[in-house]
Amino acid sequence: MCLFVEVISSTFISGKNVPDILIIVEFRNQIAGEIDYIEQITGDTMFEKPTYEELEQRILELEQTESESKRAEEALQKSEEKFRSLVETTSDWIWEVDSKGIYIYASPQVEVLLGYTSEEVTGKTPFDFMPLEEAMRVGEFFLTIVEECKPFYNFENINLHKDGRHLILETSGIPVFDDKGDLTGFRGVDRNITERKRAEEQVKREKKRVEQYLDIAGVMLATINADEEIILINKKGCEILGYKEEELIGKNWFDIMLPQKIKEEIRGVFRKLMDGDLEPVEFYENFLVTKDGEERLFFFHNTIIKDPNNQITGVLFSGEDMTERKRYEEERKKLQEQLNQVQKMESIGILAGGIAHNFNNILMGIQGRTSLMMMDKDSSESDYEHLKGIEEYIKNAVDLTSDLLGFARGGKYDVKPTDLNTLIKHENRMFGNTRKEIRLYGVYEKDLWTVEADHGQIQQVLLNLYVNAWQAMTDGGDLYIRTENVILDEEDIKPFVVVQGKYVKVSVTDTGAGIDAAIMDKIFDPFFTTKGVGQGSGLGLASVYGIIKNHGGFIKVYSEKGEGTTFNIYLPVSEKESEKEMLQRDRHEVQYGRGTILLVDDEEMIILVGQAILEKLGYRVITAGSGKDALDLYKKQKGEINLVILDIIMPDMGGSEVFDRLKAINENVNVLLSSGYSINEQATEIMDRGCTWFIQKPFSIKALSIKVREALDGGKE
Repeated sequence: MCLFVEVISSTFISGKNVPDILIIVEFRNQIAGEIDYIEQITGDTMFEKPTYEELEQRILELEQTESESKRAEEALQKSEEKFRSLVETTSDWIWEVDSKGIYIYASPQVEVLLGYTSEEVTGKTPFDFMPLEEAMRVGEFFLTIVEECKPFYNFENINLHKDGRHLILETSGIPVFDDKGDLTGFRGVDRNITERKRAEEQVKREKKRVEQYLDIAGVMLATINADEEIILINKKGCEILGYKEEELIGKNWFDIMLPQKIKEEIRGVFRKLMDGDLEPVEFYENFLVTKDGEERLFFFHNTIIKDPNNQITGVLFSGEDMTERKRYEEERKKLQEQLNQVQKMESIGILAGGIAHNFNNILMGIQGRTSLMMMDKDSSESDYEHLKGIEEYIKNAVDLTSDLLGFARGGKYDVKPTDLNTLIKHENRMFGNTRKEIRLYGVYEKDLWTVEADHGQIQQVLLNLYVNAWQAMTDGGDLYIRTENVILDEEDIKPFVVVQGKYVKVSVTDTGAGIDAAIMDKIFDPFFTTKGVGQGSGLGLASVYGIIKNHGGFIKVYSEKGEGTTFNIYLPVSEKESEKEMLQRDRHEVQYGRGTILLVDDEEMIILVGQAILEKLGYRVITAGSGKDALDLYKKQKGEINLVILDIIMPDMGGSEVFDRLKAINENVNVLLSSGYSINEQATEIMDRGCTWFIQKPFSIKALSIKVREALDGGKE
């Protein structure tokens, strides 16, 4: 266009052309005259005169040159008319300014664009037709192009129409130089782009509105074309994935977003979809990789994009980040399973406690009668060993019911403030001496907080866990025991029915075979075992669970097949000062005595056996088969009765109510509680109200004799 302008301008400036033939003839005449004049003066012939034929040939040549010149002139005139027609009919305004920016030419189209005639524009500058601020901006731009002497293209500027309207023009121009190479000005063209700019602004506004709609969406919205390129993604999508929009637009979706292990599989599905070989799946799930490398799970809803020819060009999809929801659902499911396990264990515990209680009553009858028989036997007699064997079997049965009671609700017996470090170190030494193939490592918290614990039952917990670990490490291994002070919040104690706060944590970790995930939820069930027949009762971990629960604590287990197992035990902290010394075994012999004892129990065999044993020990015995009978007898003979042996679990009126009524009759009544349970919540409540003594069924003559003697003498346990 600029070259076109330059040609047209030079044509306008050239004026009327003189035919070349006339110039040649005139020149020839002048030369001939000069030659004649010189010859006359000098008397010499300076040039040889041409022949007629030569002159004739020269004239023909000049005529031919004149003819060609005329044809060139006619062609130029036609070209000038053609270009002038184009200039005057084009919708663009063609102009030329001098080096100072003054218009020296303006095509007639300026009147269509700005409402001014060519004459009104010529002699003025572009700045005369602009708002002040725009004139200053364009003026700075003009100074720059004058200094650089370079072409410029598509420079947008605001012009004022004659009627006051603001128009947006797009200007392009090239510099013009004289024969010496100095800048003389610029030639160029202006085009009215007002409507186009308005349309572009409208498109921008619409695009911004759409982007706002996209950005307020709570899910990721994105579009990828058939070439797998991201052509749109909203703000939420960028936030979730950790990218800026410019980092994603135009990039390959599958190369950036898909985890390596599923990338080609998903890409293959997409390619079939784009080729029309696969029906679109409206909803599906898969993982995406964020900028920082995290894999997050998304739920997608797809919509196929087609062109006017019904050809698939891409896919628009929404993606909802399901990662946290899935984690929540999995955690919720896990917590629900744990809660179900807790409730199941609670129910089984109640059942186990009832069975153990009744079984202990039966054992009490067997133990009592066996003890009575042995008191009249000499060790040399033939049936003495049989009786000893019966006692041994009873002891094994008692151990079994002890496990059941440990699992049962409320199975604590002798609770006192305890330093678990001391207790655990003692148990580690004992176990380490018997299992040389197991290497024990202990890490103990300094100044470990005190807990209230039954030493014997905690020892049972540790022994059961150690034996369980030993059986999991058939070829030997490492056993790690660690104690810690921890503070648990509400999240830590879910779904266990305990209070948040301070706990002592005991961790027992082995390097054994681990626990299969399929049986993890069964390991604390009573009688569940993976061992063969005769290799164990399956009560070890069940009793561990029950004992810890009865101490107000809970257990968490972490295990993977082939990677070992960790049992984490949490026991609530006590504010009492711990007792450092360990329980010592009772070494007393059978104790005899005198006095009157009221024996209260609803089981007839307990009454019969208990009465016989007590009478063997030298006591006068009064019996009562119910709480009501016991109160009636005590009211009549309270002055004679030195001790009441009171069963806790009885129909109609239980031991708790009987004790309160006995206290109402005699504030100083001396009561020894007896139960097939160990010290449970009910027994603890009675003891807290002033009952000092407790004995668990089944008991031997020696155990009963010692406990009765202590109660009558007021001695300490």
